[in-house]
Amino acid sequence: QVQLVESGGGVVQAGGSLRLSCAASGRTFSTYAMGWFRQAPGKEREFVGGINWSSGITYYADSVKDRFTISRDNAKNTVLLQMNSPKPEDTAVYYCAARQTPVMITQPNNYRYWGQGTQVTVSS
Repeated sequence: QVQLVESGGGVVQAGGSLRLSCAASGRTFSTYAMGWFRQAPGKEREFVGGINWSSGITYYADSVKDRFTISRDNAKNTVLLQMNSPKPEDTAVYYCAARQTPVMITQPNNYRYWGQGTQVTVSS
């Protein structure tokens, strides 16, 4: 059974940095695409970025490009989201998600597996 567990959320000042982790278990994820999504109160869940586990190719939403970086640690079966220079509008619950093909998709309903989410609050 696939399990995704996010950690690392909290309160960060605008312009600071924060790193989120997603620990994945229950499968061999080499053929998976891993996505990071976020959802702010009253808003729809949106794609932040993702990584093709096998190739390491990354994708980012325009709103976070050049500020956020996604990577994976194969030895620890973990996907990381490094948030640099966060802005108050980045405040949301952040989710890790997995889909069982290596094709990166930005729509959340294409992902079968989800973590429980971790709150990120960016103070101004």
